[in-house]
Amino acid sequence: MRTRTLGRTGPAVSAIGLGCMGMSALYGEADDAESIATIHAAVDAGVSLLDTGDFYAMGLNELLIRDALRARPGSRDQVAISVKFGALRDAAGGWYGYDGRPGAVKNFLAYSLNRLGTDHVDVYRIARVDPAVPIEETVGAIAEEVQAGRVRHIGLSEVGAETLRRAASAAPISDLQIEYSLFSRGIEAEILPTARELGIGVTAYGVLSRGLLSGHWTRERSPGAGDFRSRSPRFSGDNLDRNLALVEALRKVADGKGVTVAQAAIAWVLSRGDDIVPLVGARRRDRLAESLGALDVTLDDADLAAVEEAVPADAVSGSRYDAGQMAHLDSER
Repeated sequence: MRTRTLGRTGPAVSAIGLGCMGMSALYGEADDAESIATIHAAVDAGVSLLDTGDFYAMGLNELLIRDALRARPGSRDQVAISVKFGALRDAAGGWYGYDGRPGAVKNFLAYSLNRLGTDHVDVYRIARVDPAVPIEETVGAIAEEVQAGRVRHIGLSEVGAETLRRAASAAPISDLQIEYSLFSRGIEAEILPTARELGIGVTAYGVLSRGLLSGHWTRERSPGAGDFRSRSPRFSGDNLDRNLALVEALRKVADGKGVTVAQAAIAWVLSRGDDIVPLVGARRRDRLAESLGALDVTLDDADLAAVEEAVPADAVSGSRYDAGQMAHLDSER
C-alpha cells in the first residue's frame, strides 16, 4: 500500500482511506457483520486511515470500529482514526446545529475515547464550524488535548479559505476534510490553493458522490428509508437523469482503460496531488476491493483530458446537500 502524508504536520497514511459512516448511518440499513469484515479486509490490504464521526448513528459507528479493532489484537496500532465531532442531534435523529465551545470539545472527545476503546484519537476535527464560536477557540481546545496526549493531530472539515488561515494561525493543522470529486470541484478555486500554501493536506470525501459516480446507481433504484440520498438534490428528478448521463460518458472512458467507473473516478482524485487522500465509503468487501483497484490505475494526460471532457467541471446538476445542510457549510460561503 502506498502512503501519503497529511500535510506538513500530519501522519503518513494509506493513499486511500476508509470512510465508515455508511456502515452505521444515513445510507439505510447496514450489516454490522459485513461492515466489520470490510474493516478487517481494509486493514489487511494496508488501509491505515479510518474516518468516523461521533454523531454517526449516535456513536454506534465508533462502537463498530471499536469492535472491529478489538477482534484483531494489535490492529489499533496499524491505523489512524479520524473523528469528527460537534453535531447536535435529538432523539428522533434530527440535526439542530454544532457546538464548538472549548468545554464541549473536551466533552465530545471524552465520550469518543470511551466508545472507541482507545486512549487517543489520531486526527480530531469539528464537523462544521460553529458560527457562535471563533474557530481559534475550537482549535485551541483541540491543541490542549494534543498537549495532553489524547489527540495526535488537528484537522478541519468543510471550512473556507479564510477560516483555514485563521485556524492555522492558532495551531498546526494536519488536514482539511472536504468533499472533492469529479462532481464537486469547488475547492479548486481558492480552498485547495490555500491549503497547499499553508502545508495542509486534504482528505477528500464523497469521491463517488454518495454512489452516484460509482457506476452502480440506476434511474430505477430508489433510496430506502433512512437514506439521506432521498433528500439529495443530485439524486432527484431531472437532476438525476442529467447526472447519470455524465456517469455514462465516464463509463466509456473507463471501459477504454479496462477499469470500472468507480476506479476511474477515484483515480482522478488520486491524480490531483500527493497531498490528497481519497476516502472511500465502501460498506462491503467487494466494493472495497473495487475501490482499492483504483491504486493500480494510471491516468496519463490523454486519459485526464478524456475524463474531464466526459465530466466537465460544474456539469453536475444539483447542490451537494439540501438547502438546510448547505447553510452549515463554511466552505460554501
